[in-house]
Amino acid sequence: QVQLVESGGGSVQAGGSLRLSCAASGRSSGNVVMGWFRQASGKERSFVAAVSWSGSTTDYADSVKGRFTITRDNARNTVALQMNSLKPEDTAVYYCAGRQTIFSQSAVLGDPDSWGQGTQVTVSS
Repeated sequence: QVQLVESGGGSVQAGGSLRLSCAASGRSSGNVVMGWFRQASGKERSFVAAVSWSGSTTDYADSVKGRFTITRDNARNTVALQMNSLKPEDTAVYYCAGRQTIFSQSAVLGDPDSWGQGTQVTVSS
């Protein structure tokens, strides 16, 4: 089981930027797809972005394409989400997530088997 801890949330005005980080620890049996989900108040949790174990493949929700960038550093066991041009509708609790896979190039997060505790992002207009 992989343990995930997020950091970097906060409050920002529309058009601003934030960078979220997720530190992973624990034992995994293979490659781990890493990514982010978010849950706004009163809404279901939704996919935001994912990156393959190799770092060469990424996937984004349409709503964040061109504004958010996901990267990972396997040497440090971290994954980051750079969020630019933030909008009020980006306000949510952001969760780091991971899913073990045999495919190093896969960025399919699907149904994660590890979750962080979440970090709040608030964007004011």
